[in-house]
Amino acid sequence: MRFHTNHSKVLTKSLSTFKVESDKQLGIDQSKENTTPIEIASRRLSEATLRRRFGDALILDVTSRAPEPWVRFSPFFPHGGIPVPFTSNSAGASVEGIWQGLKVFESADVDTATIENATMRGIKRTERRFGKVRGHREGINGARLLSYGEARRGIYLLTYLWVLENRLQDQIGQLHSLANSQRVVLLDYETNEDVENLSRPLSHASLIVEYHQQIKSAS
Repeated sequence: MRFHTNHSKVLTKSLSTFKVESDKQLGIDQSKENTTPIEIASRRLSEATLRRRFGDALILDVTSRAPEPWVRFSPFFPHGGIPVPFTSNSAGASVEGIWQGLKVFESADVDTATIENATMRGIKRTERRFGKVRGHREGINGARLLSYGEARRGIYLLTYLWVLENRLQDQIGQLHSLANSQRVVLLDYETNEDVENLSRPLSHASLIVEYHQQIKSAS
């Protein structure tokens, strides 16, 4: 899948339709099943609880607190050069920076400094500081505000998938090799795997798992 700044058509489709189109572009045969799925779990669980649930599985933290190379899967990691959705000739440092930077509050609009923030610190923009969230702007200079669901699909999901394809292929290869020989569990602060469930933040680890399964199905 190649990233384009015009995602208006994507926003009107369900996640399943989006996955089908993405799979076709990747040359993936959905009829094949992955026999060794990677699992996800909450990073907030204790080591003892994780071991009770997953035994001797390889447990990999993919949050901003993870060691190299797995920290690179964090949405906060400053890969740089990530196309900003709905915005020509503009790039951000991280997925989270783009997500937060395009957020519009009662007392604050788009923040390009957040979009360009490459420090992994000070990226979160909160209602406590800026007032109620009104939506995400459809591009840095866009006139329209996206709903939460539209923004999740048209900003967060697509920018993270762009990073998987364009910045994390080496790490994806390492993950494939590990998962071929053992059970693997990815730790994330969020465990919501349903893009359509807007009551909870989306797990980026679930997107890694989905990408892994698609590649495994194609092999």
